Amino acid sequence: MPRTTTLECPGCPPLRALTFDSLGLIKVIEARGEHGGVPKVVERWGDPHSSKCVLAASIDDSQNDPLLAVARKNGLTDILNPLNGDLRVAISNTGDSGAQPEEDGIVGLHLFKRQREESSSRSCTLLTCTTKGKASMSSIEVTKVSAESSCSTVKSWNVCASGTIAFSKVDISEKFSLFGGKGVEVNVWDLDKCEKIWTAKPPPKNSLGIFTPTWFTSAAFLSIDDHRKFVAGTNDHQVRLYDTSAQRRPVMSFDFLETPIKAVAEEPDSFNIYIGNGSGDLASVDIRTGKLLGCFIGKCSGSIRSIARHPTLPVIASCGLDSYLRFWDIKTRQLLSAVFLKQHLNKVVFDSAFADKEVANAAASAPLLEIQNGNDTQEDATETLPVKRKEAPEEKDGSKKKKSKENEESKKLKSKKKKKESKR
Repeated sequence: MPRTTTLECPGCPPLRALTFDSLGLIKVIEARGEHGGVPKVVERWGDPHSSKCVLAASIDDSQNDPLLAVARKNGLTDILNPLNGDLRVAISNTGDSGAQPEEDGIVGLHLFKRQREESSSRSCTLLTCTTKGKASMSSIEVTKVSAESSCSTVKSWNVCASGTIAFSKVDISEKFSLFGGKGVEVNVWDLDKCEKIWTAKPPPKNSLGIFTPTWFTSAAFLSIDDHRKFVAGTNDHQVRLYDTSAQRRPVMSFDFLETPIKAVAEEPDSFNIYIGNGSGDLASVDIRTGKLLGCFIGKCSGSIRSIARHPTLPVIASCGLDSYLRFWDIKTRQLLSAVFLKQHLNKVVFDSAFADKEVANAAASAPLLEIQNGNDTQEDATETLPVKRKEAPEEKDGSKKKKSKENEESKKLKSKKKKKESKR
């Protein structure tokens, strides 16, 4: 039986995430509501087919004309609108070498942030890297007026002479990129010059004289402002910290359980990282000391393939081969919610530009409610005023009663006097 969790989930803050699976489907998951919203699948894009399996994805979630890039197993790279799933551009990966797309699929993909201008034409730059190490930067122009588009390769180079590339990662400044894989040491490239500026050196043999073959599975830049420090995970369940300004070998390394590292994500403005392995373990580690801060509560039943950190909320998302998308609280490391999506999941990304309309409407209507409440209190006060004024007539009635009693008593006295006088 697979290992699953039976913990109660409190729900998620308002967020929007996109998942990509082995049948090429893109599913949009949204959590709405200010307090403890339950994430639900609101849209599904594409037709399921094994040849459309998503290998890599990248999103540019800017407010003005956002774009989503998706690399598929059949050699096509689709540029979509992440708001409604409309296809903008479809680019073929088939080159002059004659290699089949299945043999040399795209494993590294990055959609660069663009400086947009208010015009009828929009352009973007896309970085791709295949398993055989063929990297290229392409300029794609999409015209809104018509469906015509153009794609031109600006730069292309070979990342490695042998081995298999497993991943590529671009830093926050989008000037440097690192590559690594099976039989390929981690290396850093300058994207402006297309030059290799640093290559890692494999660690020495152990005490038994055994050399561990190079096999990197994932990586992440550690610092936002400094591209020289990054973390890489290996197939032999090892996490390594590199500093290109210090040395070529790892500055520090430690083992994490006993299965390969499959996903690594960084915490912005911090020294913490999140790592997921092939047995479904997700943990937070202080990379300065290699100390395990704690594992996330709730066991995943399949290999974790992707970890995404929300840009603004204290939430991370993980997905993998158990077909579940899970949201976690980074402070308490508790499971916020889980969504079953039926297919094996390969990638998850957050849409940071998402804003819950219900919460916005509630925030906008809050001042109106306060004004209405103020008016209600004023009306209540005005209604209570006549009640207070009715007390004065009641006092007058009481005085009239007193006067009538006095008159009756005086009449009785006069009648008694008259009787006495008559007797005399």
